[in-house]
Amino acid sequence: MTTQPQRPDLAQTLVDRAERARAHRSLLVRGLLSPTEIDMERHVDRADAQVLRRIVTNHGWPGKTLVGEDGAEAAWHLALHADHDPALQQLALGLLASAVEEGEATIQQWAHLRDRCSVNAGQPQVFGTQHCRSLAGIQMLPTQDPDHLDARRASVGLPPHAVAYEALRQRHRREPESEQSRDDDRARPALVGSAA
Repeated sequence: MTTQPQRPDLAQTLVDRAERARAHRSLLVRGLLSPTEIDMERHVDRADAQVLRRIVTNHGWPGKTLVGEDGAEAAWHLALHADHDPALQQLALGLLASAVEEGEATIQQWAHLRDRCSVNAGQPQVFGTQHCRSLAGIQMLPTQDPDHLDARRASVGLPPHAVAYEALRQRHRREPESEQSRDDDRARPALVGSAA
């Protein structure tokens, strides 16, 4: 049985922002947004990060007790996509580690954010959760010791990479698109985020 969050107002704020961001990213990775829409969304991403920063400053990591499971998942999602603010991502990573120990967050969330922080710092990831979309399709970003990747993934409850990669590939299958969106994609690889 799920208990009511202590702060349903914060939970709703986080969930609303994360749902809107998720819908936008779905269109973005399929190449269905104009350059203007992409630029507008960057401003919204910054606002989302500011809201998350204010929440973690005032309350610590917004875990299950404070904002419920959906709110905690939404907070993680916002942290994961705050690539423009690596200091916030690092702060969230530390708070998330403590939240995992307290049962307020999942170790899988921590693993995804750890990989995202590594990638954004130009370092190889540990758990193989981060990928990019390029002309060649979806590709895993550099990973430490690839021969032991599935063992590390198993240690944090993630499925084998091949299983997660196929799910990611299916989730980000492209819709039919215009010639212009294909031309725009050639100019930039897109970080598509996490494979479960």
